[in-house]
Amino acid sequence: MTSEATTWAKLLPTYARQDITFTDGDGAWLVDADGKRYLDLFAGIAVVGLGHRHPAPRTAAQAQLDRLWHVSNLYWTEPMSELAEKLSDRFGGAHTFFCNSGTESVEAALKWARKATGRTEVVSLEGSFHGRTFGALSVTGQPSKREPFAPLVPGARFATAETLAGQVGPDTAAILLEPVQGEGGVHPLPPVALAEARALADEHGALLILDEVQTGVGRTGTFFAWETYGIRPDAVTLAKGLGNGLPIGALLVSDEAPTGFEPGDHGSTFGGNPVSCAAACAVVDAIDGDLLAHVLDVSAQLSEGLAPLGEIRGLGLLLALELDRPVAPLLASALERGLVIGSAGENTIRLTPPLTLTHDEAALGIELLTEVIA
Repeated sequence: MTSEATTWAKLLPTYARQDITFTDGDGAWLVDADGKRYLDLFAGIAVVGLGHRHPAPRTAAQAQLDRLWHVSNLYWTEPMSELAEKLSDRFGGAHTFFCNSGTESVEAALKWARKATGRTEVVSLEGSFHGRTFGALSVTGQPSKREPFAPLVPGARFATAETLAGQVGPDTAAILLEPVQGEGGVHPLPPVALAEARALADEHGALLILDEVQTGVGRTGTFFAWETYGIRPDAVTLAKGLGNGLPIGALLVSDEAPTGFEPGDHGSTFGGNPVSCAAACAVVDAIDGDLLAHVLDVSAQLSEGLAPLGEIRGLGLLLALELDRPVAPLLASALERGLVIGSAGENTIRLTPPLTLTHDEAALGIELLTEVIA
């Protein structure tokens, strides 16, 4: 591994970075500054869904760079309008607010829910992760992340999947859930809990918001994870895989939900950027039935191949391998063997490979992981 990274230290210490500098990528492969190749089973934390330098979003972004980069949201652009239409079609009727990241999409959702309902309380789950800005952090169900920045935005209430009914009431603006908790350990929400959340929202006049920043755009084997569960939310947050590496986030509000926002209520200078939206249009088009079926096939291959090593859980290509020991040393050992993986808890390896990972690459990943863990 290169030691070059240690000389590039003029960054605030917000990340515990590995001592490695990546310079190139192609498909499911990365290359470091020394020319060493790595099989990428992390995809930038579930971001590079189509693989590095996928030709469709790359071509779309390059074409848009030759035309128009930015004009602000005081005007329309073709890529923004086109992407909103494509996402509405996938959702079954929705209007979109564009931003730049997952946490921004959650912030937009919180403001929308308050404005639409006139209420201030939001119920989310213990162990959840919704972002690091103040509003999103306030509804993140991990005390270790919240406490250093207290006091946060009031009105957050936390429940488990079993105690959700006791936390939802007449003051609840929204129930905010991840179909699969990603940062919280890759724990799929039980279908009965999501169905109960829909019923509770309807009963109390609250809004059901699904945080699909990590699960959306095909990662779980359907375009939205909620399609697997058979319920329909009032709103969905997206980011990560939507731009295949270019920064973009989105709040989708169902056509059947209250509008809430009026001009001036919210905004984003770079939201709906033409280049990011052009790339995202190509990504949405690429998430077709064949690719979604492939996601489920490779998920089954990885799950079966890794089962002897520990507990496997997750949905689609958002998977966790639970071990009986800390995984931090294994991440470094994997890099030594040319394998990029992540974590989601002290004893949890997180796998979020490109959705385009081939069966041969999955087999190699199983082989390398077995060597690392053995």
